Amino acid sequence: MGRFRGGLRCIKYLLLGFNLLFWLAGSAVIAFGLWFRFGGTIKDLSSEDKSPEYFYVGLYVLVGAGALMMAVGFFGCCGAMRESQCVLGSFFTCLLVIFAAEVTTGVFAFIGKGVAIRHVQTMYEEAYNDYLKDKGKGNGTLITFHSTFQCCGKENSEQVQPTCPKELLGHKNCIDEIETIISVKLQLIGIVGIGIAGFTIFGMIFSMVLCCAIRNSRDVI
Repeated sequence: MGRFRGGLRCIKYLLLGFNLLFWLAGSAVIAFGLWFRFGGTIKDLSSEDKSPEYFYVGLYVLVGAGALMMAVGFFGCCGAMRESQCVLGSFFTCLLVIFAAEVTTGVFAFIGKGVAIRHVQTMYEEAYNDYLKDKGKGNGTLITFHSTFQCCGKENSEQVQPTCPKELLGHKNCIDEIETIISVKLQLIGIVGIGIAGFTIFGMIFSMVLCCAIRNSRDVI
C-alpha cells in the first residue's frame, strides 16, 4: 500500500512539473504570437486595405491556444493537488482541445504557405502596377511593402526607386523576398504549433495515469 501511494505521489509531482512547464510554454506562445502579429517583419501589412487577414488566422489560433494553456496549466495543478478525478478529466479534455488547435495551426502554416505567398505577391504586383500607371497611386502601399520586406521592385528597381528604402544596398527582387520571408515565418509558426501539440500529449498521458491511479487507490481503500 505504501509503495502504491509512493507511486501515486510520484505521478502527481510529474503532472505538477508538467503543468508548470505548460504554463510557461503558454506564456511563451502568447508572446511569440503577439510579437509576430504586431512586432514582426510583416506587421505593417495589417494597416493596408487589402491586408491578408487570413494570413493571421494561424497566429490568432496560436495566441488563443497560449492563453488557454496558461489557464489549463493552473487548472491542472489544482486537479493534481486535490487528486480530483473530475478535475483531471476536465483537464484532459482541455488538453485535447489545445492539441487540436495547435495541430490545426501547424497544418495551416505548412499547407497554406503557398496560398499565403501567392496572395501577398499578388497584392504587391497590384500596388506595383498601380504605381507605374499613376505615380501617385499606390505610393503608400508600395512604400510599406518595400520597407517591410526590405526589397525594391521586381526585375529592376529604377521605375519605383522613389519608394525604395534609403538604407537598402543594391537591388532585391520583392517577389523573391516575399516568398523567402513568408515561407520562413510560416514554417516557424508550424514548428511551434506542432511542437506544443507533441508536448501536450505528455500532459494527457500523465493526467490519465494519475486519474486511474487515484481511482485504484480508492478501490483498494
